[in-house]
Amino acid sequence: MIPELGTGLVLVSLLFATLGAVLGFWAGARRHLGAWAWARRAAYAFAGCMLGANLLMVYALLSHDFSVKYVAEVGSLTTPTIFTIVSLWASLNGSILFWGGILSVYVVAFLFFNGNRHREYMPWTIAMLLSNSVFFALLVSSVANPFARISPAPMDGPGPNPLLQNHWLMAVHPPTLYMGYVGMVVPYSMICAALFAGRLDAGWMVPLRRWMMIPWTFLSVGIVLGGWWSYGVLGWGGAWAWDPVENASFHPWLTGTAFLHSAMLLQRRGDLRIWTLILGIATFLLTLVGTFMTRSGVFNSVHSFTQSSIGPVFLYFIGIVLVFSIVLLAVREHLLVIDQDQQARTTLMSSMFGSRMHPLGREFAILLQNAVFTTFTFTVLLGTLYPLIAEALQDRKVSVGEPYFDRWGLPLGLLLVFLMGVGPALPWGRLSPRRAMERLLPPVVAGFVFTVPFLLNGIDKPYTLLALWLCGFAFWANFNEFVTPVRQRMRSKGEGLPTAATRVFQRTRRRYGGHIAHYGVVLAVIALAISKGYKTEQDVTLTPGQTIETGRFTATFTDASTVKEPHRTAVVAHFAITDGGADAGTLEPRLNYYPRQREPIFTPAVHETLTSDFYLSIVELEPEGKYVVLRVITMPGIFWLWLAPVFIALGSILAMWPTRRTDAAAAPAALPAGSRTA
Repeated sequence: MIPELGTGLVLVSLLFATLGAVLGFWAGARRHLGAWAWARRAAYAFAGCMLGANLLMVYALLSHDFSVKYVAEVGSLTTPTIFTIVSLWASLNGSILFWGGILSVYVVAFLFFNGNRHREYMPWTIAMLLSNSVFFALLVSSVANPFARISPAPMDGPGPNPLLQNHWLMAVHPPTLYMGYVGMVVPYSMICAALFAGRLDAGWMVPLRRWMMIPWTFLSVGIVLGGWWSYGVLGWGGAWAWDPVENASFHPWLTGTAFLHSAMLLQRRGDLRIWTLILGIATFLLTLVGTFMTRSGVFNSVHSFTQSSIGPVFLYFIGIVLVFSIVLLAVREHLLVIDQDQQARTTLMSSMFGSRMHPLGREFAILLQNAVFTTFTFTVLLGTLYPLIAEALQDRKVSVGEPYFDRWGLPLGLLLVFLMGVGPALPWGRLSPRRAMERLLPPVVAGFVFTVPFLLNGIDKPYTLLALWLCGFAFWANFNEFVTPVRQRMRSKGEGLPTAATRVFQRTRRRYGGHIAHYGVVLAVIALAISKGYKTEQDVTLTPGQTIETGRFTATFTDASTVKEPHRTAVVAHFAITDGGADAGTLEPRLNYYPRQREPIFTPAVHETLTSDFYLSIVELEPEGKYVVLRVITMPGIFWLWLAPVFIALGSILAMWPTRRTDAAAAPAALPAGSRTA
């Protein structure tokens, strides 16, 4: 019953998505109120059916209905409940179904929060959202159908990939990343709507930037959570390895970040109009490329799924979206109408390249920042795809590893941190060289002051110090944006510090949110610079009672034990830990043996502190515990990396939170003359 019901729900969702897309295009082209009303109903119906299919699959997993193909592939009677639910996105077909479910959530959320506002754009946007929904519903109902029936049904299944049962972050990291990936279709659809409508006014730019920020925030948090998962599961003591699928998530993050800054300049000055649209389109395309990397099986990665027929289908879809976007932009861009006050200030060259920008103004800093983001994206994308291109054209295996990405990524990343400080330090418009030096001198000095405590604690490598100086520079430049308006208000209004700070925060919440998000990036750079520059690693062989000492940490091997769990058997090594001579408890790295997995899964154990982690990972463990070959790693500063998404999420929420002024700017627009109701 479940296979037929699930397939039926997906097919009905495909029907409603197709119907809603056609009605949305009709409503947009004809200004037809009746078609628009039915397009909304079709969108809600699509979302209901797709969400119903996802919930039905979860029920099938929990009830162990092995007549369902996907349950037979990833389900198991012995898998714990939490990992049974997580199995929804643990393999290829289920992940595509889950993708469709998240897409339906975005469709409903977009309709709910925009209501009847922006009526000139909304039908086109829903039409584009549902057009993309048609593709994913078609995938789930055909080549990636998880509801196919198996007969006779097996008595049990293999369970999900053991790597996906080894850490609680498996329940958090993929959904967060999916929310980032899938959500990029909303700003893309909104950009297409502006091109179809021939308008791009301030009232539409406000929600457009907000709907880019929502998936960008999820993507930012998801990337860091993925690093945390890698750090806690794979046993190599790192959070980022320039893995092809890691890079796939990094590409849209770079272009999405560039879009957010470029859109700010477009809203304020009317500049970089075409470039902003290109960035938004590119961000969505790169999420599709990243999905292809993960699900085509052409890349070797711990993240990727096996070879599947879905790869070529996805490649065709990427090609269709690319050609459609280029043609739409080329044909409709010249029709875009912007606000008259912006139009008076904007020329064709400035809309694309910002030619009127003064070198000592914030606009020019944003332009440079966009150039670096674009260069960074191209560099990482080239290094990721080059092995595939070389193999296809020259029939030879080529490897592009960490040295290439570090060689280019390090200077580009540091340059972005520098510009993250220069932008806030400079005002909008133009500034004299003398005034520019006066504004930049305090953050320059702050950067040097920031490095002093690290120097006193032995951090003296040039690149690490440079990174820390840039972080101090950027921190002060952004912090000064908090302090200066408050001081000015205290002087001009005679208000006390709490009152002035509250009033300034209420008026400039979005700007403050951006600075707080910058602090998250600064924290991540500090953590990566110190941990990468001062990581220590050694392999040792210990017998019971022997001790290994590294820095301020010691680990004494006491014994080993075997722990039997319903879904696995674990061999655990026990270590007594001291930190600076004080007892720090025990660490228990382990080898997890799963019934259908020939090789064990190595699970590290970490003693975490604010300044340094002590990381133990088993290389080999004698079955009776007579000896253990242990990888001992110290990771200074890595703790602060896990705090970065907290600041990024908090800053993004503050920046997205609507204000009365924003709501007024985005007031409902009446349908243009000639609209029809029947």
